[in-house]
Amino acid sequence: MIALPALVLLPATGGAIAWLSDRGPEARHRPWWVAITTIVLQTLLLLSVTCAADWGHGPWLAHFSAPWIPALGIAARMDMDGLSLVMLWLTTILSFPCVILSARDVGERPGLFHLLLLATIAGIDGVFLATDLFLFFFFWELMLVPMYVLILQWGHEDRRRAAIKFFLFTQGSGLLMLVAILGLVILHQHATGIVTFDYFALADTPLMPTAAMVLMLGFFAAFAVKLPVVPLHVWLPDTHTQAPTAGSVLLAGILLKTGGYGLIRFVVLLFPDAASRFTPVALALGAAGILYGAWLSLAQDDIKRLIAYSSVSHLGFVLLGVFSGSPMGMRGAVVQMVAHGLSTGALFIIAGSLQDRLHTRDMRRMGGLWQALPHLSSVGLFFAIASLGLPGMGNFVGEFLVLLATWRISPPIAALGSAGLVLSAVYSLTMVGRAFFGPPHAGEGADHAPPADFGARHMAVLGLTMALLLVLGTYPQPVLNLSLPATPLAMPEMEAPQP
Repeated sequence: MIALPALVLLPATGGAIAWLSDRGPEARHRPWWVAITTIVLQTLLLLSVTCAADWGHGPWLAHFSAPWIPALGIAARMDMDGLSLVMLWLTTILSFPCVILSARDVGERPGLFHLLLLATIAGIDGVFLATDLFLFFFFWELMLVPMYVLILQWGHEDRRRAAIKFFLFTQGSGLLMLVAILGLVILHQHATGIVTFDYFALADTPLMPTAAMVLMLGFFAAFAVKLPVVPLHVWLPDTHTQAPTAGSVLLAGILLKTGGYGLIRFVVLLFPDAASRFTPVALALGAAGILYGAWLSLAQDDIKRLIAYSSVSHLGFVLLGVFSGSPMGMRGAVVQMVAHGLSTGALFIIAGSLQDRLHTRDMRRMGGLWQALPHLSSVGLFFAIASLGLPGMGNFVGEFLVLLATWRISPPIAALGSAGLVLSAVYSLTMVGRAFFGPPHAGEGADHAPPADFGARHMAVLGLTMALLLVLGTYPQPVLNLSLPATPLAMPEMEAPQP
């Protein structure tokens, strides 16, 4: 299906056009319109891919393959199953607020800003589709470099240190994954005499237990940094705090989910025996992340750092679900990734809007905003209670399924995860109380004009996100049906080589 590479090429092409359109004195808003048009076309293309998917013939829904570097066994191969489709829709949905609400972030050089934003989205789509490991690594790197430049050029006061930390952690762990990929390819060549980077062929590689564990840990390190897993999370709070709002939404909503996706697709499914032996360690790391992130969230005065540490806590449930060893836990992990992307992405939009209006991220200088900003405050309350896992919201479904699956293999770990939910309620409601209620601290005095509330654009985008969280919380079955990944042994049948 030629539409699969088009899902990657369209945002990359749109970004290039947005960059080229930034010419002349009247061109300031032209890149924004190009980016909006690109995302709309991307949505229509993904809708057509969804409708044209091969729903009646196995778990793999669409395929594309073309020769790339045949001498090294490298092909431009992409395959889509239900898990890929869910992640692609999450990427497309969250691309809208990144572009629509990014006007305040851009300032100078809007063409370059939208080029980097759309290039990151193209890399993310490629990560969710690539089934050639060389191509996967190519897209993995593609999504990181534009994000680094976005933070470096459009971030806040300490952006340089945050961007360098982000780059070092992600690139260092990515190199470990590259070494693991090459090791797997070499071992497959020794066993079969064939050099290939094909995901489905490499899944059949006979491995000794020690070799499988070493290779699995190479993949795990890269995805654990991106998820992030404690203690490899230290890049995240600074990066979220210093990134522009669009960058924070892209990071929290989508980039972190590539870590969870990689754990499912390449750790658990490529190395099932090694992953099973690693399960006790993974469960302990997941529980530690839940409690550690929640505890540090309680101590934050910076609203963006609070949301960043809450991401560390909530994504600990993804690690528990992935290594729970059951379809229920896997489905819960995917639902949690989707719900976290929607709710936390919206919270970063709200935090960025507060910073724009009040010129501070310090909750000690906020308070009493409900009267001045009723729309912003009510939306902030909704996403705060969604994030803490209120029944009826998508976050509750994901966390409940994960805890239920975890209880079956380790009741103590499930109990620790439940304690993290209690702390989640405490820091979420504390954030709401400090920012929106209580005595006013920001904008006091007659010489200060009241800050502007959310207008129609913000309310439309965030209203759609609220509706999606409610639908996911009350009727999650479509996502649950799609979220269980196809195994690499169920190799899709290619109709014919694509030109």
